[in-house]
Amino acid sequence: MYAIVDIETTGGYAAASNITEISVFIHDGTRVVKHFETLINPQQNIPRYITALTGIDNDMVSDAPSFDDIADVLFDLLNENIFVAHNVNFDYSFVKHQLKHSGYELTAKKLCTVRLGRKIFPGLASYSLGNICRSLNINIENRHRAGGDAKATVKLFEYYLANNGELHINEMLKKLSKDQWLPLHLDKAEIDKLPLKPGVYYFHNSKDKIVYVGKAINIRKRVSSHFTHNDPDRKRQNFLRNIHKVTYRECANELEALVLESTEIKRIWPLYNRSQKQPLQKYALYLFEDARGYMRLAIDKKKKNLPALYVFNLLHEGLVMLKKIVEEFELNEKLCFLDKTAFTKTDYEFLEAPAIYNGKVKRALEALNEQLPTFAVMDEGIKAEENLCLLIERGSFWGMGYIPKKLKPTSPVELKDYLNPYADNDYIRNSIYSFAEANPHKKILL
Repeated sequence: MYAIVDIETTGGYAAASNITEISVFIHDGTRVVKHFETLINPQQNIPRYITALTGIDNDMVSDAPSFDDIADVLFDLLNENIFVAHNVNFDYSFVKHQLKHSGYELTAKKLCTVRLGRKIFPGLASYSLGNICRSLNINIENRHRAGGDAKATVKLFEYYLANNGELHINEMLKKLSKDQWLPLHLDKAEIDKLPLKPGVYYFHNSKDKIVYVGKAINIRKRVSSHFTHNDPDRKRQNFLRNIHKVTYRECANELEALVLESTEIKRIWPLYNRSQKQPLQKYALYLFEDARGYMRLAIDKKKKNLPALYVFNLLHEGLVMLKKIVEEFELNEKLCFLDKTAFTKTDYEFLEAPAIYNGKVKRALEALNEQLPTFAVMDEGIKAEENLCLLIERGSFWGMGYIPKKLKPTSPVELKDYLNPYADNDYIRNSIYSFAEANPHKKILL
């Protein structure tokens, strides 16, 4: 049995809006055997633009039953039947959400007449209810009211059944079918073509703009997991409605996917990615010699054409490291700009000679170099004849790419011709260090 449903609401998101009208036709696959329809008092204001679209205003629903009043009747109609609607996830999200608030847990199977239409009549210009009914010469009476649209959906459903629709319906209702939960505009065939391998995937909107970037150990499984929960909140529903296409880039392992994802988020700045979108203000440790011959360490914003001793994403990170160096090697805080007070002639009189002081600075830098290792992380590549390689140079991430399997590098120079430079950040760097620690046999000191 099929429960063919249409609703009118106060807005577009179940978590913040309520139902104002519902119509349910119970269909046995041949004919309608029961019909239930009512206005519902949403117990919230109906916006003017909704009234303009549906004709339902606050006065019309003032004496109507609340959803709680009809919840038991509605649950009995829906729960044992297949929930059918045009863009089913919209109607289902509202009905399930409000039934839950009334103490009922709806677990009905879903069937979308938009998706079904694409399978039975591929290539139509539009599958919106108005347009597909016009294409198939199905008359809609009382448009944008629950009763009129539900009745049109019944006619559409029967037209599908008369055109071998049952074969597609049986496939769509199988437990493992993705048709019940995929976003309206995303084709199941696209998901089925995704590889069961590590990589980065991209969700595109109707204008082909990338709106979300994610990483995965198993691309197809991870992409599918985004759609298995039909949460009613605005952000979630907006996200689902904006996904029209998915593309991907295969990676050799999860680490490569992690680096690529982080880089792509910062390059593309996708609408629905929230983590890793903070702009990074990089700082660096610099060395210069002043007019009196003293070698001085300083932390400043990263300069494009000025070689740095070390790079930090956060100013605090650099200051903490410099303070440790000053304490350990007994350097002068003023010469290292940790003490911002003006340097006077008297201060210079109490300093060691430049040769002695500079010797301490050099020993500090030698120690820093020992703490900032240069190494490569190597793993199997996508192709048999290559290896994935990620290069850490002097403690910072330099780049990533694929090298010939026969290459046995002994220095960074040998690798750089094969690798693509990447921007370094804490997230990437720490992930590579963690991978190297967990897989010491894949780490090569250079």
